[in-house]
Amino acid sequence: MKTLREIKIGDTCTVKKLHGEGALKRRIMDMGITKGVEIYVRKVAPLGDPIEVTIRGYELSLRKADAELIEVE
Repeated sequence: MKTLREIKIGDTCTVKKLHGEGALKRRIMDMGITKGVEIYVRKVAPLGDPIEVTIRGYELSLRKADAELIEVE
């Protein structure tokens, strides 16, 4: 299983599955991260948190903890 946190800067990946429960999973889905959507990793902060991605035409910053819940391929 590969997570969004493991993707390198400049790479594009596709969401395979979302992990997490209840409100946390709902919040991730409300940000536009759903199964099958493509995510481009733009930047990672110097200490690794947050991760800046481009998804559905807009930029989004995600915490490392949230990125670990997103399984990609």
